[in-house]
Amino acid sequence: MPQAANSAATLFIDGEWVSAAEGRTREIRCPADGALVATVDEAGPADATRAISAARRAFDDGAWPTTSPWQRGDLLLRVSDILMRDKATFARAESLDTGKRLVESEYDIDDIAACFRYFGKIAGTDAGRLVDTGSPDAISRVQYEPVGVCTMITPWNYPLLQVAWKVAPALAAGNTFVLKPSELTPSTAILLVRALTEAGLPAGVGNLVLGTGAEVGSVLAEHPDVDLVSFTGGLHTGRKISASAAATVKKVALELGGKNPNVVFADADFETAVDYALTAVFLHSGQVCSAGARLIVQDELHDALVDEIVRRAERIRIGGPFDDDADTGPLISANHLRKVDDYVAKSVAEGAVLRTGGRRPAGERYAAGHYYLPTVLDEVKQGSYAVTEESFGPVLTVERFSDEDDAVRIANDTHYGLAGAVFTGDPGKAQRVANRLRHGTVWINDFHPYLPQAEWGGFKQSGIGRELGRAGLGEYQEAKHVYQNLRPAPQNWFPEE
Repeated sequence: MPQAANSAATLFIDGEWVSAAEGRTREIRCPADGALVATVDEAGPADATRAISAARRAFDDGAWPTTSPWQRGDLLLRVSDILMRDKATFARAESLDTGKRLVESEYDIDDIAACFRYFGKIAGTDAGRLVDTGSPDAISRVQYEPVGVCTMITPWNYPLLQVAWKVAPALAAGNTFVLKPSELTPSTAILLVRALTEAGLPAGVGNLVLGTGAEVGSVLAEHPDVDLVSFTGGLHTGRKISASAAATVKKVALELGGKNPNVVFADADFETAVDYALTAVFLHSGQVCSAGARLIVQDELHDALVDEIVRRAERIRIGGPFDDDADTGPLISANHLRKVDDYVAKSVAEGAVLRTGGRRPAGERYAAGHYYLPTVLDEVKQGSYAVTEESFGPVLTVERFSDEDDAVRIANDTHYGLAGAVFTGDPGKAQRVANRLRHGTVWINDFHPYLPQAEWGGFKQSGIGRELGRAGLGEYQEAKHVYQNLRPAPQNWFPEE
């Protein structure tokens, strides 16, 4: 049980754990069985404003922005070590909040530690660059400085991973921040702030507020003392945040999900294609922004491939985070379950063929949790509701294609562009298709892997900016050009008399 989430106060502002100004609290319940996980403080606008003020002072008057980048990197490396030392605690807290299997949370903690380690190692490796002025009488230099106060709004599906993707590069660059995790899954954010303080983060540099987007998130997006707002979540909310931030022309970084194509050619290895198609969409019950929810399969392979996917989907075992026999877990909430069920109903009404799933599982063991059966919708048509909208659940839609050009056209027929994959035994075809897909990440004969050192983000309405990699660090930096005249003298451009 995550001890941090059960402490007396769970907001962290200006180096102190404090209660919400209005005294409100929220119960955090495990979506697998409804059990009480923790009771945490519920922040309001006053708490958010106070946290922003603390971050502003720490940036404007504190030492962190001018601390050696190597020292900042060392702090991130210490955080990585703490994460691995306390891996069991972090993983258990993540599974209790999200309902995901413990083994998945354990993998997540490894990835989170790797993220802090990566940004810790590159923090001091970019000293800027000299620009050729064409003259020996001047020096021109481009240097990179922190943006300032960053606010971060993160989702519930990968709570700590998405936090790490923002906090690690922001601190590496010398920024201060205010973090608002999802109100549904705050436990590991609390634990991470404790790890940051243990590692030596100065007061005010990192602040944590827990609350809803409507009350807290809006303040973080609008406040004039905020220099950058980074958000990961749904398209609708992302548009609102972008509009709110525009009033003060602050920097915005948005990762808004996707409707991700998994293109399978007839020459792909059959068993591999089946296996990855299942993992692409049913991992974490489909609650993954890069989930391969659109299976786009070549005509001659369609029947055999979909039949086998349906057969295997019906064998997937559902259960709670600590059920060793479970293959996947529940959805995050009753409200989200209703949304997924509505998505399936609308898709079927529009002509999709329900091959399996499409309902809650039967049985008393599932009654208290938010479970939904792995679902396959076949013969889905381009432009239909099933194709254009995200289910963000364990729902696979199946489309057909005839040839390479047809596959690319269908895969790109979406206003999203986060990720996609191509499965084929032809290396040349794989590269051609990958190069033509308008998605920020493209896998060839694989699905889901990412690397801290490789940029992550989407084309089109999947977002603005990049996380991870050098560009992920660059999101939290400003470029400054410093030009020095080495032999200053009057120019006499204008006459003295």
